[in-house]
Parts: sequence; structure tokens; C-alpha cells
Amino acid sequence: MPNTPAATIPITAPPASGHAEGVSNEEFRAAMSRLAAGVVLVTAQEPPLDPDDATAPGGEDVGMTATAFMSVSLDPPLVLVSLREGSRMDDLLDEQPLWAVSVLSESQRHIAGRFAMKGRISDRLLFEDIPYVRGEATGAPLVGGALATLECRTEQRVRAGDHTLVIGRVLTAGVPSADGGPLAYFRGRYRQLG
Repeated sequence: MPNTPAATIPITAPPASGHAEGVSNEEFRAAMSRLAAGVVLVTAQEPPLDPDDATAPGGEDVGMTATAFMSVSLDPPLVLVSLREGSRMDDLLDEQPLWAVSVLSESQRHIAGRFAMKGRISDRLLFEDIPYVRGEATGAPLVGGALATLECRTEQRVRAGDHTLVIGRVLTAGVPSADGGPLAYFRGRYRQLG
């Protein structure tokens, strides 16, 4: 059988914007807003300014609201959170591998809104009147009244478009509050189930 040349299939490069032809930012956002998601508060503690000086001030607690959070694996226990590239949390978790997640209840909408604000005040003031305990494994704040809490150590960071996917091994998991339902995010607003 003679060798015949393979058919040539033209390959077109995606547009410079990274979107497929005909998909705008607005269309993509509108479509994804129809996917209901749980709401979590991701927290971490900045390392001390000078770890060798016991009298130097410690680092601040940092927190951010996230809806792109999911379980990845049971064995080992892994979770994933998506962070906007270059955000304060992305930068912090690039140097600090320990972080925590509090799964917010429907009564904690104010916490979600506070940590999602653009141009917000300092994290120190954001945590000021929120009840929390420090995680034993991470030192990160775990919000009181959360439906569940997880402490994690970063296993892998994956760049994905304008976000970083941070995969963390779960070090501790707790269910501090069985009361109330989850806080959900749907069509651009915080919602309650039911």
C-alpha cells in the first residue's frame, strides 16, 4: 500500500484575548452566574516581619471570600481554591503554604460581603468583630459559627488564565456548627437554600 499524505486540517490560533470567537466576557460571566456555588472564607496568617526577632510585630491575618472552592480527592484529602492572580491572597499563599477555609452559613452573609469588598479597609479591621479561633495546624483564623472548617497545606499551584488554582492537603477538618443552611452564591447575589 503506497504512503499517502495525511489530510491537512487547518488549525486556527485562538484570538489574542484568549476567548473563543463569539464568546465575550459578559456572556461567559452570565452563563457561569447560573451555577450555584457555596461560599467560603479563605484565611491565612502572614509570616512575622522578622522571624528572627521575637519582639518584631507578627504578620496580619488575611482573608478573602471565595466561591470557586471544591473537594479534589478523598485519599489523600485534597481541596482546591481558585485565586485571582496577583491578589493579596495569591501572593501570600505563594510564600506561605498554610491556610484555612471556613464554610459560611446562611447567617454569615455579612462576613462574605465584608471580605469581598473592592477597595476594602485593612484585613486587621475586617477581622476585628468577627468571632474566630486560631487553627492548631495553621494559626489561621477559623470563623465561629461556620458550617465546617478545614486547615490546609499547599501541595500544588497551577496557573490557569488569570487565576491560580491552589491545591491543598487537608490537615484538619471540623464541623463546629450544625445549625442553619449553607450560604450560596447564584446570579451575582448571596442566597439561602430553600
